[in-house]
Amino acid sequence: MHRCLFQASYPKPRQCDRILFVNETLTAIMHHKTEFHLGPLPLTGFGIAMLGAFLIGQIVAQAELARRGHDEQVMADVVIAAVIGGLLGGKIYYAILMQDASSLGQRAGFVFWGGLAGGILATYAWIRYKKLSFAQISDVCAIGIAAAYAVGRSGCWAVGDDYGRAWASRFAVKFPEGAPPSTAANMVSEFKQIALASLPPTEVVAVYPTQLFEVAMGLVMFAILWRIRDHKHAAGWLFGAYCVLAGIERLVVEVFRAKDDRFFGPFTMAQVIAVLFIVGGAAWMQMRRNVRDGNAGIYARA
Repeated sequence: MHRCLFQASYPKPRQCDRILFVNETLTAIMHHKTEFHLGPLPLTGFGIAMLGAFLIGQIVAQAELARRGHDEQVMADVVIAAVIGGLLGGKIYYAILMQDASSLGQRAGFVFWGGLAGGILATYAWIRYKKLSFAQISDVCAIGIAAAYAVGRSGCWAVGDDYGRAWASRFAVKFPEGAPPSTAANMVSEFKQIALASLPPTEVVAVYPTQLFEVAMGLVMFAILWRIRDHKHAAGWLFGAYCVLAGIERLVVEVFRAKDDRFFGPFTMAQVIAVLFIVGGAAWMQMRRNVRDGNAGIYARA
């Protein structure tokens, strides 16, 4: 059955083979990684996207903090803390997930949930150290994080990382230079896509371009948070809304991802964490629902 789904090379093609052959011939998208060189210095699409993500996140959050009448200069230090905490968190989470401490020293292996958790913890520690309001800063950071996510995920597309399961569609994409390449051998060994085991090991399989799904959903999250940024709830409420939206986004995209961490039946570890973020975000929104003593509004008092 899977040969009928993913390969069209029969001498006398059946109906499903003819359909997929037309799709492969006329509409197959071949992806090549983005990489530039400045002399001996390589610049990958992922690195450029990460730089752009932190930059756009700072610009959005800083502008919103200033609009609300607060000191926007604090955002520079907040972003530095987020970068350090995010990188460390992403690597530590990956090492735990892979059960391989040596991966801490490898270039690859930055996981979103680990990066987000590490960034939140690092910025919270810095904000508390400076005796600032975590609620006020997190409220504007929610918008910036959503914008940064959309930009940052374009880096995964640029290097061919974090793609999805095999897909027979005119919109499917092949990643011959991906990380790893979407060959049948990698899909079977790395992601346990057993249905592809009968294909030639070096055959490049067309898959869901989940990186673009994430970019699109990141833009939707940003649009929603931007639309409700003038909310009348206590400061911090918007950060809870972001956690809910981010959890929903991850639940959806994991359905299409090529993954081998389904430790909870059909659910991946990322989906379990996503549920926790949704529940935690909803609880935080409830806690910050009303402006009262100890729960300040979003605007600075004159």
